[in-house]
Amino acid sequence: MTQPVSSLAAAAHEGGSIGAMIISAIGRFPGRVAFIDGDTRLTYAELGVRIGQAMAALRALGLQRGDGVMQLSGNRVEVFIVMAAAYLLGLRSVTLHAMGGFDDHAYIVEDAEPSVFISEAAHHERAQALRAHCPAVRHWFAHGACDGLDDFWALAGRMQAQALVSHAASTDIIRLAYTGGTTGKPKGVMLANRSVWMQAVLLMAARGLRPGTRVLCPTPISHGAGAMIVPTLALGGTFVLQRGFDPERFIDAVQAHRIGSAFLVPTMIYKLLDHPRCATADFSSLELLSYGASPMAPARIREAIARIGPVLSQSYGQTECPSNILHLTAEDHCRTDVDTLASAGMPYPGVTVALLDENDRPVPEGEVGELCVRSALVMDGYWKQPGLTAQALRGGWLHTGDMARRDAHGYYYLVDRRKDMIISGGFNVYPKEVEDVIAQHPAVAAVAVIGVPDERWGEAVKAVVVRRGGAPLGTDEVRALVRQAKGSVCTPKTVEFADALPLTPLGKPDKKALRERYWAGQARSIH
Repeated sequence: MTQPVSSLAAAAHEGGSIGAMIISAIGRFPGRVAFIDGDTRLTYAELGVRIGQAMAALRALGLQRGDGVMQLSGNRVEVFIVMAAAYLLGLRSVTLHAMGGFDDHAYIVEDAEPSVFISEAAHHERAQALRAHCPAVRHWFAHGACDGLDDFWALAGRMQAQALVSHAASTDIIRLAYTGGTTGKPKGVMLANRSVWMQAVLLMAARGLRPGTRVLCPTPISHGAGAMIVPTLALGGTFVLQRGFDPERFIDAVQAHRIGSAFLVPTMIYKLLDHPRCATADFSSLELLSYGASPMAPARIREAIARIGPVLSQSYGQTECPSNILHLTAEDHCRTDVDTLASAGMPYPGVTVALLDENDRPVPEGEVGELCVRSALVMDGYWKQPGLTAQALRGGWLHTGDMARRDAHGYYYLVDRRKDMIISGGFNVYPKEVEDVIAQHPAVAAVAVIGVPDERWGEAVKAVVVRRGGAPLGTDEVRALVRQAKGSVCTPKTVEFADALPLTPLGKPDKKALRERYWAGQARSIH
């Protein structure tokens, strides 16, 4: 249903519109290259035409404001074009992680109730399996030719491009982003137009992107990395897409395109640092290397600064308050008067942070509390889960579930997830603090600390360590390192050496998978 113009005008005063930012960029920089996707170069003007055609195609399928459009695809420019069309039409954009499992995908499709599902040939089998499992979805398409699925762009190509006008109010839910499901079933996070716009504005304000910069993106635009697209376009820049991360291809692209900015998760930076070409590669064009999604070991941060340059920037956020809660700038990384490398930084402008106890009261200065947030960024709630919404947003704060402390300089240090905290012999142990100590050892490539069942202690601290390049490192050395830094309570009772840590589809260490090896058939209390 089309909203009356007067109603749209009133809604315009309620908050920002991500669609308006996209329209403005296309109008300002028509001849510039907006995207490089393999051999494809798409100008801003061409981008605008394709968004208008996608809008017309979705309208021709009968979609109205509030309906859902779901995609399952790797990085390709068409994914963003459909997302942008959805934003302008006031539709709910839902993007599945291409590396996710079938059960999670099927659950999300059924839960999100999309009207249209668009995949690609690379995920043909998964799309067909989902189609058989989820008959309620009316329309199934692919980006390009794909057996058994109609080509969405064949339909869109026959359409007269719609005028680029935003039909979405600032309060419309235009993105339904699902959590990673590391502690249970994925939850659909309802993000209003206002929230998506605010995220883009804060990224522009705090990341310090240069006008016209080129941004390299090997991480999935279906999730956090996609938030960098509109800020890049708003500054007249070029977004360079890669399908997956490979250190060799990453270095080639940085040098060939003179990349100014990139976003990686810590595990990708570790692979980059360990690659033989890293020592001699030309990173001189890089002005910003952002990382997030999981903590990065301080020892490896120092290594990255030494090899790549003083360009690292960390962002901490959640799906429920996307990307922008705390920020550790490149300058913060290089401070010599304060050791900030284990910090998540300070709040973004426009974001209010508090550390609250179990009764939602502020904790004393320097003590650990749950990190809670107020901002226009914050989600409107969980899709179809009013009970969880009320719990997460109680008292007017978003309760992140992350435990943190604040130092005298105003930097926040994430101690750990509330649900990851280990209670051993009645004492609280925060795995991240133990991991930070172990990760300082030069022979450690990666580490995860979890609680495992123990008859005497209830839970015992266990470290799973990946050695770097087969370097010699033993259990006693790991335990002695922690005992000296943190004391006996935090010292791992056992140490396991592994070839690799299990990772979630987003590249985070999968502690849920690690714990399941030891807690199968046993109940673990949630703190």
